[in-house]
Amino acid sequence: MNAEETFELWQKADNLPDYLQEQLDELGKDPKWVADAFGQDINFGTAGMRGRLEPGTNRINLFTVGKVTEGLARLIDENGEEAQKRGVAISFDSRYHSREFAEYAARILATHGIHVYLFDDLRPTPELSFAVRYLHTFAGINITASHNAKQYNGYKAYGEDGAQMAPESADRLFSYAQKVKDIFHIKADNVAKLRANGTLQLIGEDVDEAYLAELKKVNIDTDLIKKNAEKLKIIYTPLHGTGKMLYDRAFRQGGFDNVIPVPSQSIIDPEFPTTIKPNPEYRDVFKPGFKLADEVDANVIIATDPDADRMGAAVRKEDGDFQVLTGNQIATLMAYYLLVHLKEIGKLSNDYEIVTSVVSSALPFKIAEDFGIKTKHVLTGFKYIGEEVDRMNKAGDAKFLMGFEESYGYLFKPFARDKDAMQGALMFAEVASYYASRNMTVFDGLKEIWQKYGVAYEITRAIEMPGIGGQKKMAELMSKLRDEHLTEINGTKVIKIQDFLKKETIENGKVTPLEGFPESNVLKYFLDDETWVALRPSGTEPVIKAYVGVNRATIEEAEKAAEDYQAALAKLLK
Repeated sequence: MNAEETFELWQKADNLPDYLQEQLDELGKDPKWVADAFGQDINFGTAGMRGRLEPGTNRINLFTVGKVTEGLARLIDENGEEAQKRGVAISFDSRYHSREFAEYAARILATHGIHVYLFDDLRPTPELSFAVRYLHTFAGINITASHNAKQYNGYKAYGEDGAQMAPESADRLFSYAQKVKDIFHIKADNVAKLRANGTLQLIGEDVDEAYLAELKKVNIDTDLIKKNAEKLKIIYTPLHGTGKMLYDRAFRQGGFDNVIPVPSQSIIDPEFPTTIKPNPEYRDVFKPGFKLADEVDANVIIATDPDADRMGAAVRKEDGDFQVLTGNQIATLMAYYLLVHLKEIGKLSNDYEIVTSVVSSALPFKIAEDFGIKTKHVLTGFKYIGEEVDRMNKAGDAKFLMGFEESYGYLFKPFARDKDAMQGALMFAEVASYYASRNMTVFDGLKEIWQKYGVAYEITRAIEMPGIGGQKKMAELMSKLRDEHLTEINGTKVIKIQDFLKKETIENGKVTPLEGFPESNVLKYFLDDETWVALRPSGTEPVIKAYVGVNRATIEEAEKAAEDYQAALAKLLK
């Protein structure tokens, strides 16, 4: 069926909720919207699906959620009775319709006879990852759009290891979903019936306590924290989301008693009224925190995004203003602190390993090399960090120190297999304690690292390609770049190219295999001024992610150089 025929089918549906019917009637007046909303099925990848909360097959709504959940149910049925008994854990965030979608997914699965553990209220994404492992479920579902604007929601599917679902399973799930003939009448018994027969089980405090017990193990120097607790005031904002559920207990059990929440951003609100986009990489989300920090004389602000998998921070500089740190800078500070501490207590050994993505900062690896420990690059996605943790555990050839991604994701204790903002917040608070013990600010500490190892600075930009033709345009651009083999970017010579799709390295005119990575649509360029550039189409959004990392003598020079390279990439991708 074409877009118009599919649109007509939706118009004839007899069970659209009132809010969807109103949107359909209003938005359906625009032929361009109809073509985009009904011209294709929403993309479902290893990170699940994400889209605008609107009617349509290319949108997030009750029926697209139902369709992929029916696909998951059939995948579990295929795996037999044991998989059905192990079941699925389901959580959700603070967005519009998240609870509704989570409950509908639970009803569909439970109607298949699949045991469902449904959280009684919103919870952080990493707690869902933990719950899958803790309850030994076959799969997990999280209803969230992470850090996107209020108009969005999404659906993340998790495998039995607590990481986002592996590509083979995700493809099979989607294949089953495509076979659902009537998305408006998927069988889903009522909650009371499913509760009565024991197929649908609510979870909450029982899993909270187990997750908090694991969080208690994240901090490594309780004496340091205790001695410097009075010197430290931390402002915390959950950005209207799930971090509010556990932050107070997590900080207090870690010894951080002087944590002050931002009142206006501690209200659970799907409108995210204090910011356009609740993403801790943006300075505007910290504005209420800046005001509160000045009032109470605090030097550190920690923010978690609405599903509490990303953690950002702002720290006071010597001029009194706040610097919003990048995810790479936060990871650099934490890696350096962990290694310094291990060395001080005589427990540093060369089998420790730091794991990060191929588009994250090189500086933590430079620090790791200085301390004599191992490093490992993986593809973007925390599931790959989780895979490396499993590999090193089985091989016994390394000890996991930390994993991080430039997109504000960190992991220290792999009881979860997704990025964990609660772990990140606790570790960053300990880093602040360390510098307080030396009568330094965190920003002083960052400058100390730069002085020792050089200034590395990175910028990530999302170059949007919206609309039904967006995916095609992204594919054509990446194909063109592969064919061209760029020789310079912004006037600087390219000395090496890594192509993670063709799995080859091009250097000095020679092509050699790029081993140790699965196929991925990523291109990474190395330039002769120590700059690196990477391009990666997003799996859940109509954007090409452009990454730039530079090395310069000063932060001012580095920031300017990174901006110049980003401007050049924006022109290249027009």
